Amino acid sequence: MGVWDTGHFDNDTAADFAGDLDAAAGAERTELVRGALVRVIGTGGGAVLEESDGAVAVAAAALVAAQCPGGPPVETVYGPDEPLPSFPEELRDLAVQALDRVLAEDSELRELWADGEGERGPWWRGVTSLRGALAAVTAISGQVPELSGTVRPPA
Repeated sequence: MGVWDTGHFDNDTAADFAGDLDAAAGAERTELVRGALVRVIGTGGGAVLEESDGAVAVAAAALVAAQCPGGPPVETVYGPDEPLPSFPEELRDLAVQALDRVLAEDSELRELWADGEGERGPWWRGVTSLRGALAAVTAISGQVPELSGTVRPPA
């Protein structure tokens, strides 16, 4: 994965995902985002989460969070250029679950960033902040995702 910064789209894999979204028909964009989240959630059971799947899930979660009330905007030239549809609210909970999986001990992406900058560096803070924004909105809507035991928020 070519990485040039710690942002959610600041790597080759996430930028390619943005290109895939731009190339897809409007109706297919929601399913691409859903698929990225579900694919990561489904890798449990002792399997290691590959870094490329993790990078796409983080980017997809950022797009979902951006549509939440008060959510963090996606402000990068590497994100999608084409307008995105309004995502269904159920993607918010999927995004939280996907980020929990990305931050789990058996995630290659987490391991790469932990080795490079530690678990309190900018990438870690960005992803946990994104998760927090999504969790806050899902709690308000009645879905209360619990913080998994493998994820430690920054101090």
